[in-house]
Amino acid sequence: MECRHCASPLEKPGDFCLVCREANAEAIVLETTRERATLTILAGEPDDEDGRGRGRRDDERPVLGETTITTTPESGENEIVELRNFAGRIGDEIRRKRPDEVYAGGERAVVRAVREDVHYPVYRVDDADPVAAALERRGTRALDVVETPPAEKIGGSHTTLIGGRTGMRAIHAVADHPHVKKVIPGPIDAGGSGSQSGLRAKVTRADDGGNVRMLIRDGSSVQENRVVTTARDREMGERIRADLNDVLADAEFQ
Repeated sequence: MECRHCASPLEKPGDFCLVCREANAEAIVLETTRERATLTILAGEPDDEDGRGRGRRDDERPVLGETTITTTPESGENEIVELRNFAGRIGDEIRRKRPDEVYAGGERAVVRAVREDVHYPVYRVDDADPVAAALERRGTRALDVVETPPAEKIGGSHTTLIGGRTGMRAIHAVADHPHVKKVIPGPIDAGGSGSQSGLRAKVTRADDGGNVRMLIRDGSSVQENRVVTTARDREMGERIRADLNDVLADAEFQ
């Protein structure tokens, strides 16, 4: 394949061009089982009428190619190393494309490990057909991305977080989302019903402005945290809500 910008040869479809320093892929779709991962490389949306932007031409296919990576799952203590290596190989393929974002469907353990390995926004999509879901979603996306580090997004008058370090890890998982502007912890209510399942977290329905609430439960204590997003309405807020609950599920908080 040749670079879409300068026609220099590329080793693999969608690789970042080291000649003109331009990206050829705008998104990666990861479809994974525990043994096999398929990465589908997507070009951008068609260019504007004035020809500017990083989009693709109207006559260019949105799918640039596929890459498959396999592993032999281990058990016991070896599984941790094997899974990390599998995620690292997937991450290497993603990094050589330098996409704007990654869409992932399939085995949660693998997606979670990849999310920890790469530094790109990772969005969960429908497991039945991740590529179709990603293409549909990219066609309607219009959300600003927040580059602020997670720790700097957390603020407000209540500095105590439920669950200590575990609660902070759940808050950071939400604050790390690229469409979250700020997480504002609320007061802790100790009057809830007890639970033996450990700390759990859930993001509730979006309001009319696209913002959501994150509920954290630890035993009989409950904390409601306000999450300010880049969404401008309830519909886009619901999309972020679904993303955040997937992130919390991947992190085993649900």
